[in-house]
Amino acid sequence: MIYSHKRNTTLGIQAQLVNPCGNSAMPVKKKRKSSGSDDPGLRKCKITCFCRPQAPGRLISPEDQFSNKKCLAWFYEYTGPDEVLGPEGMEKFCEDIGVEPENIIMLVIAWKLEAPNMGFFTKEEWLKGMTLLQCDCIERLQGKLDYLRNHLNDTIIFKNIYRYAFDFARDKDQRSLDMDTAKSMLALLLGRTWPLFPVFNQFLEQSKYKVMNKDQWYNVLEFSRTVSTDLSNYDEDGAWPVLLDEFVEWQKARLAAL
Repeated sequence: MIYSHKRNTTLGIQAQLVNPCGNSAMPVKKKRKSSGSDDPGLRKCKITCFCRPQAPGRLISPEDQFSNKKCLAWFYEYTGPDEVLGPEGMEKFCEDIGVEPENIIMLVIAWKLEAPNMGFFTKEEWLKGMTLLQCDCIERLQGKLDYLRNHLNDTIIFKNIYRYAFDFARDKDQRSLDMDTAKSMLALLLGRTWPLFPVFNQFLEQSKYKVMNKDQWYNVLEFSRTVSTDLSNYDEDGAWPVLLDEFVEWQKARLAAL
């Protein structure tokens, strides 16, 4: 609007200097060559640069949109009349997406669905989690597997998954994990990243412990992240569970005997 107002004002002044017959009412000075800033063409370019149209966004076709109906139909392919995806359906689900049931990615999927019980997904959990992932078919979930695997490389997200695993894996009438389940879950979560895991697992096998409580479980992760493999920086006066104190003593005695 600023540019339009300037142009109208200039035209009005020119009209006052020209008589109705078209002759000049006063001598007309020779026009100076206009500078680049007054050139109409350049002025038009300036206006255009402020009004450059935005490229239209890509339209999402109906086929690309997440469908609740399609997602539920996919869920019912694995369920029985009780509308719960159980162990048998879980086996077929794993086969369809090309993931072994023991693969850690299945734990990540369960975490995304906020499923409290190992081996079971309810309709509500399925719909909530798959909506979050925007997956309503096998192919879409397969396309998200790398994204889900990358969660394991994020320190904070991995800690959340690790803590989730304790309640996910334990019997709901027990407050602790039985030791066999604890060892299996630790192998799944830490076996590929913690150099001391094989030794720690050996310690658990010969120890008196039959269960692992939540405090012990949480501290094993902290131990694996902060204590060096030679145990030289382990603080015996720190607030570690007795389980880990005993592991350090056992491992040092074992190394001394070599």
